[in-house]
Amino acid sequence: MVKSLTKDKLVVNIYKNRTLMGEAAANDIAACMEKLLSEKETINMVFAAAPSQNDVLNSLLSKPLAWNRVNAFHMDEYVGLKKEDPQSFGNYLNEHIFKKVPFANIYYVADYGLEYEKLLAENHIDIVCLGIGENAHIAFNDPGVADFNDPVRIKKAKLDDVCRMQQVHDGCFPTFDDVPEYAYTLTIPQMVSADYMFCVVPAATKAAAVYNTVNEEINDMCPATILRKHDNATMYCDTDSGARLL
Repeated sequence: MVKSLTKDKLVVNIYKNRTLMGEAAANDIAACMEKLLSEKETINMVFAAAPSQNDVLNSLLSKPLAWNRVNAFHMDEYVGLKKEDPQSFGNYLNEHIFKKVPFANIYYVADYGLEYEKLLAENHIDIVCLGIGENAHIAFNDPGVADFNDPVRIKKAKLDDVCRMQQVHDGCFPTFDDVPEYAYTLTIPQMVSADYMFCVVPAATKAAAVYNTVNEEINDMCPATILRKHDNATMYCDTDSGARLL
């Protein structure tokens, strides 16, 4: 680890490279899973789908965990895409984790739409594995859409231009116009209701968002700042994303 700091309740750990970042996050997630599974029969986990999660998911797959006692939920999905569509987040998660380990159950936003609300109400989330966007969004709660007091657990959100362009930067879509305008997203109150949050944020394109998450006033125009109020949130960065904190 290159540096560790704490701002309010949020722990931020910065590592030399993405591989070490992913391994550290996976080790902590695995330890948390094992602790929870020693206390209850099954646990519920939410997973983000983005290239920023490649390293942590790859490392997590190597852990000898009781995946058959884990219910998997996914965080957000473009409106109009099915989970099998190549550019859907459901498909990303299938390729990177959902089809590689024997989860007890897998629940896709694309199968439910806004009816995911009922499913979330019936299943307390133990762990959220997430990232943050270039505009400091968490899930698809962009500035202007994010609401720290949202009354629902999932909603249909219009994506802002920075968020849509990030999908191009990430190689998910060829051009800005190809990126869907709307997505279903877990809301911020739903996200922070989880007992543990593990936030993995590599790459230089996220350096400003990481800096702002740590240093801006906690408000919904910088959505990721809400992590600083969570009792068990850790953010993992590489030296590119954490450069402005070094």
